Amino acid sequence: MPYKNNSDLPESVKNVLPDHAQDIYREAFNHAYEEYEDPGKRRDGSSDEEVSHKVAWSAVKNKYEKNAESGKWQLKR
Repeated sequence: MPYKNNSDLPESVKNVLPDHAQDIYREAFNHAYEEYEDPGKRRDGSSDEEVSHKVAWSAVKNKYEKNAESGKWQLKR
C-alpha cells in the first residue's frame, strides 16, 4: 500500500529516520510499489510490498548512513 504521508510510514521507519530520509523512503517505496505491481517484474516470489521496502531502504542508504557510535541515521559526508 502506498504511503500518502510520512505519518503513515511503519513505526520501524518513523522511529529511526530523520524527516528528510523519511521523505526519500516514502517516495521510493511508492514508486517501487507501482513499478513492481506486476508479479512478473519481481524476483524470488517476493510480494510487491517486500520489494518496495527493499527499494526504499536502498534509496535511503544512498544518502544516509547509520552512525556506528550513536546508532542514528545521518547524511553521508
